[in-house]
Amino acid sequence: MSLVITESPRDAMQGLSGYIPAQAKIDYINILLKVGFNIIDVGSFVSEKAIPQLKDTSYVIRKIDISDTRSSLMVLIANMKGIEKAVAYDEITWLAFPFSISKTFLKRNININPKQALQLIDLANNSCDNKKKKLKVYLTMAFGNPYQDEFSFEIVIESITKLKSMGIRYITLSDITGVSDKELISRTFLQVTKAFPDIEFGFHLHSKPDSCIEKIDAAFSNGCHSFDAVINAMGGCPMTGSELVSNLNTIDLLDYFHKNFIKTSINMDEFNEAVKMNTKLFEIKNSDNFLN
Repeated sequence: MSLVITESPRDAMQGLSGYIPAQAKIDYINILLKVGFNIIDVGSFVSEKAIPQLKDTSYVIRKIDISDTRSSLMVLIANMKGIEKAVAYDEITWLAFPFSISKTFLKRNININPKQALQLIDLANNSCDNKKKKLKVYLTMAFGNPYQDEFSFEIVIESITKLKSMGIRYITLSDITGVSDKELISRTFLQVTKAFPDIEFGFHLHSKPDSCIEKIDAAFSNGCHSFDAVINAMGGCPMTGSELVSNLNTIDLLDYFHKNFIKTSINMDEFNEAVKMNTKLFEIKNSDNFLN
């Protein structure tokens, strides 16, 4: 299986309280499109009330320049209206749906229960098939959760089995609260990649910097070759109800691959330009230039 790297400006921006103007988003994404990422998660079609930062996703998609890029575009969806919007764009290849084994987090995040979520996944998958798109289901709280919901590896397997029976071929296991450890990550990916060889599994990680490399290694060494990341570890999930834990830093991810002689599709000159733009866009001391 080839390596897949997803850069997520959506995740970087979604929790910011101040609005980043659409043109600033467009300029930044245009730079990311030159880097060589496999997928760029550019925005979401969810409730503007819930995520006001991304209310301009439609405009941004129409204005970014995809004429000379190898990257595919992805958007997050969480309701039928969002599904209908997303599949209407020729520019969009991927739809991402935030499922969870935690009933509490599903309610917090997208205000539905597991039954309703599975119904939406089925509708999204059918819409993707009809429009020649791809659906990636994010299975959040796949390594535990802070809500005292029932959790076990068997529940994770049951959820994957159900999604497979619905025709889902892309599943990303997600830790957005930083509760995972390398042993659990190793065991989980080792077993799911063997049990479900026809599913492409990904890893979406929020982590403290001192443990992220060992977690990357635990996933990669046990069959996971698809990773989400955010330059400079920006962002975090604002719906957890707890302290934000930063995204996996793309710089750390690429450093791991480089040190382990793992080939990527990244143009490092363009990547360094993207890092400079990210720093400029999100630098706290310059926040008044963007976040007002």
